Amino acid sequence: QAAGGGGRAASRACGVHNVCRLLSRRAHGFYARDAGVAHRKNLGLLRKIMCQESTKFKNVWTTHSASPIAYERGRIYMDNYQCCISSIAQEPRILYQKSKCAKSEKIEDALLLECPLGEMLPSPSDYKASLIVLTVQNWLLRLSADSGEVLEKVYLAGSCCKFFRYLSWDTPQEVMIVKSAQNKLPAAARQAGIQQTVLFYLAVFQVLPLSFIGMLEINKKIFGNSVTDVAVSNGILIVMYSMGLVRLYNFKAILEQFMEQPFHLGQEFNWNGQVGVVGKYPFGLPCNIKITDTPPLLFEASSLENAFQIGGYPWHYIITPNKKKHKGVFHICSLKDNALAKNGIQDMKCCSLEPDWIYFHPDMSGRIIHVGPNLIKVLKLKEVKNHADQMEIAEDFTIVANRENCVNNTVTVTASGRVVKKRFTLLDDDPEQETFKIVDYEDELDLLSTVAVTQIGADGRAHLDFHCNEHGILLKSIPLKESWDVTYSHEVYFDKDLVLHIEQKPNRRFSCYVYQMVCDTAKDDD
Repeated sequence: QAAGGGGRAASRACGVHNVCRLLSRRAHGFYARDAGVAHRKNLGLLRKIMCQESTKFKNVWTTHSASPIAYERGRIYMDNYQCCISSIAQEPRILYQKSKCAKSEKIEDALLLECPLGEMLPSPSDYKASLIVLTVQNWLLRLSADSGEVLEKVYLAGSCCKFFRYLSWDTPQEVMIVKSAQNKLPAAARQAGIQQTVLFYLAVFQVLPLSFIGMLEINKKIFGNSVTDVAVSNGILIVMYSMGLVRLYNFKAILEQFMEQPFHLGQEFNWNGQVGVVGKYPFGLPCNIKITDTPPLLFEASSLENAFQIGGYPWHYIITPNKKKHKGVFHICSLKDNALAKNGIQDMKCCSLEPDWIYFHPDMSGRIIHVGPNLIKVLKLKEVKNHADQMEIAEDFTIVANRENCVNNTVTVTASGRVVKKRFTLLDDDPEQETFKIVDYEDELDLLSTVAVTQIGADGRAHLDFHCNEHGILLKSIPLKESWDVTYSHEVYFDKDLVLHIEQKPNRRFSCYVYQMVCDTAKDDD
């Protein structure tokens, strides 16, 4: 009977078609044989273990390099991606080490490519993580993330463009954009009166399997003379202008409307008098998307330094009014009608060398994170009472820097009894006061992480704190052992049971510090 009852319950569960009910039942563990349930339970256990007082993070490995150091999903890349080190083992170990490459093979940019779930792929190698890299000579390579072996290679630049430099996602792990550097004529050509109308080239690829969608140019004749940069994200073409204007266009509609002829990698072609093979040297890729007329405009806004973000629910955007006196002032407006939300002007009134920053929370909750030198505000959108069509910005929670021991005396007395009066007050981000430098979100453990730094003299001390993402409660604090100089560039990655700190010092000197979670037992102390 119990077995029969379980079978009937499973049958009823399978018959549930309401999305909200399905999600609720899954959260309560009704589908115990679902692999995702076990994974979520394991991550919940890891979070509890990590936040225990007895759990410590130990500096297990340190290295220094004369070239940049990058981190991607448990892998540390050095020597321009020629050396790959796994950070998952008890002590980091080398996965592969290639011989030093020539300057002509230097890697300009890279993206980690991971296997999509539930899809049949043409090659066994497609099911393992790989690295897409872009070389200075315009080769796009797909490398095995574990061995560095070249799995695929595509030559990008034909006669149209010689300077592809940037990789980015349109749709993460699905559609990739390869962007050129801005085309600029030599000084002699400009003096001769030669006009350069093409500013950028964009090559669009579907990944896994890697396939060519098309290449297009961003032309002054179509988008205007003052274009400074372009980007593609989530099916939107974002065009930025020198006067702070930002314009949005439907990128998918552009591809469909202006595609002259589709091409496939490895296909022989005869295009504009050129005969060759798509993606092979020396022809590269054809520019098969020709925008002949200005596409329909979806949206435009003017913002200081082109700073523009979209997020929240319902959709809102964040800008800074396009005047220098408004730097550090953020307006949160409805995307539907440009209406400013109630309490939608956020201004911390910071007196600091480094400005505060604001962005939509990456946890897809629609909340907003506003970070100042000594204060982190997590904000939320909610309906105004009795006005369902109007939204207001409300405070969800705040995180405050520990400045209890900071005393900013304007009058001090020396040992000899002489009274000294200060003629200035400390900045909000003065190094001698605890100041927030980094705020990040660990999605698998649902933790908000912050790095706060205090520097006295030449010695700076930093600690990484974990906060409950829902309420902001401090759960764990990890002191970083190495000195932290606030004048250097820093990156801190928190990836499940791993903390990694990358530091860039003057004269291109780089350091990497790896911390791993350990149980603080008496044996370990000995």
